[in-house]
Amino acid sequence: MAVLHNRVSQAELKKLLYQETTPRSTISFYQYFAIANTQQFRDDLYAALNALQVFGRIYIAAEGINAQVSVPESNYEAFKNYLYAIPQLNGLRLNIAVDDDGKSFWVLKIKVRHKIVADGITDPAFSMGKKGRYVDAIKMNALLQDKDTVVIDMRNHYEFEVGHFENAIEIPSDTFREQLPMAVDMMQDKKEKNIIMYCTGGIRCEKASAYMLHNGFNNVFHLEGGIINYARQAKENNVDSKFIGKNFVFDDRLGERITPDIIAHCHQCGQLADTHTNCKNEACHLLFIQCAACAEKYDGCCTPECKTVYNMPIEEQKQLRKGIEKGTMVFNKSKQRLRPRLDEINGI
Repeated sequence: MAVLHNRVSQAELKKLLYQETTPRSTISFYQYFAIANTQQFRDDLYAALNALQVFGRIYIAAEGINAQVSVPESNYEAFKNYLYAIPQLNGLRLNIAVDDDGKSFWVLKIKVRHKIVADGITDPAFSMGKKGRYVDAIKMNALLQDKDTVVIDMRNHYEFEVGHFENAIEIPSDTFREQLPMAVDMMQDKKEKNIIMYCTGGIRCEKASAYMLHNGFNNVFHLEGGIINYARQAKENNVDSKFIGKNFVFDDRLGERITPDIIAHCHQCGQLADTHTNCKNEACHLLFIQCAACAEKYDGCCTPECKTVYNMPIEEQKQLRKGIEKGTMVFNKSKQRLRPRLDEINGI
């Protein structure tokens, strides 16, 4: 029987990735459709993609598939043909990264989840069968010129912070499940306006648009393929990007640049910066923005205390980490919860 999971250490796999000479492309895709036997679908998918040397992170649920992968360019056609041979995925839009060296993933992980997007929706009457209208880059730019258009960012604060559409409204929450009812509440006086929802690759804003329609809104749109597809279409059609800055992505790159604008600030010194990093202290791993100067000053750590731990002998670090939950601050980046940590970093 074929091995349907990885048995090699993460460190070794990452080392092998950087030794590769074959060019790779980072690709994301999703599709809402009914899957009766999620485990069988997962196992068949793993066997096929593993044979094509595809790396990445894929979630399977009864409501569909959500994937971010790295594909050898030499295997791209075989990869696409395999997906398109699945009837519900035939013609699926594949979002190819715009700022990419292909080193985004180094292992293939496919997991079965309750949902491909954790939404907190319990109403049995809710259906993805009725969703907002798609807009492409050209239509998006045209609608943005209309005073009756409202643009809603359905991403988290740490994503919004480094890049967003002009005049976009941020829904200030840590999680998508919290954002959905908040968006409904915040837009109650704008039900007759054009409401455009967007996210990184389209999966969240597509569900959000369906949720808004479910709650009585009428003129709801969502950006087809999200920011990734918008950036590619804007470039191909030679139109100005109304998305400013960097698009945060959930792989080893932590971001792809859309425009040269830097709109965020280093969380340690306050200088303009938009490079996300994880604190190098293994007991912390806080996700934060750090400029090059502070990266050197703090050895890639978020506080002097973490720097001290990071520079200890490995065995001493392991002793300190015993009983501590690793990464408790990772992606915990709402404005409200981030502030105390930044005050600590800045000595306030």
